[in-house]
Amino acid sequence: MHFIDTATIRVKAGRGGDGVISFRREKYVPKGGPDGGNGGKGGDVVLIADPHLTTLLDYRYRHFYAAEDGCHGEGNNRTGRSGKDLVLRIPCGTIVRDAATGKLLGDLSKPEQRVIVARGGQGGRGNAAFATPTNRAPRIAEPGQPGEERLLELELKLLADVGLVGFPNAGKSTLLATISAARPKIADYPFTTLAPVLGMVRLGPEQSFVVADIPGLIEGAHQGRGLGHQFLRHIERTRVLVFLLEATAEDPQRDYITLLRELEQYNPELLCKTRILCLSKCDLLSESERRRVAHQSIDGNPPLLISAVTGEGIPTLLYRIWEALQQVRHASNSPAAVPISP
Repeated sequence: MHFIDTATIRVKAGRGGDGVISFRREKYVPKGGPDGGNGGKGGDVVLIADPHLTTLLDYRYRHFYAAEDGCHGEGNNRTGRSGKDLVLRIPCGTIVRDAATGKLLGDLSKPEQRVIVARGGQGGRGNAAFATPTNRAPRIAEPGQPGEERLLELELKLLADVGLVGFPNAGKSTLLATISAARPKIADYPFTTLAPVLGMVRLGPEQSFVVADIPGLIEGAHQGRGLGHQFLRHIERTRVLVFLLEATAEDPQRDYITLLRELEQYNPELLCKTRILCLSKCDLLSESERRRVAHQSIDGNPPLLISAVTGEGIPTLLYRIWEALQQVRHASNSPAAVPISP
């Protein structure tokens, strides 16, 4: 289940510093030779693949990036300081193209792989560089060269980080619409979602992840019933599974066991993924029902009560998802997954 995440940004490398016209002035040397230094080089714009990033969402909020200009030269043959390179970190798997020509500039598929997309301008020469035996006091200097400027197209092909698991009408689509900009079809009948829908969730700068609302699972899905094979094929490729169990169901524990059984019979490795358990639609519970489910234990842990309608529990859920993704990314070997305790 590939999701195309794109962004268009304009980048500008730094301009080179100007060379200067200067002459050495010392005591007893009133007419010293030229000593104007060269300008510094402008900074480059560099893109680096960062394995900790998963989306290009941050680049949709800012569209222009510029590297530092080089400093002008100075007297006494001092060269101006070069401008600092501008480093932009993007997710691994990002393809970089020149938007004007369509030329491929880089395919950053490996961690820390880098590409220079705009080179800084060279610094201009000071008048000391123009001195000749016949012109010992040149009064000319070069201006710095402009840095390259480009409109870039960034394209990231990524897999969903999080899969929403639950029976039809468990509230997966409503949850996705609440936490992201995705707008899946929502209605009160089974199989509203007929194809995977993905949404990006942004918690803060460099804190975003992709969530997939996948067609609801039913008993017998591992044999292809309902949309079973289509669902299970996609869920194999996520990192974290969020189980949505209806708080108003007769027996959420039984529903959870049924879901686990379907996953296991399709592919036992699915049970090794990190799992987060939620009771959805808790806004429909009466006070007595809420007290009852608050003390329930599912798979040895009390589930998180959430409501996509009222927002209850949603910030906590997003924090747990982010925490789980960080643990998965940093784990050298994925351990057997267990539900995350509150």
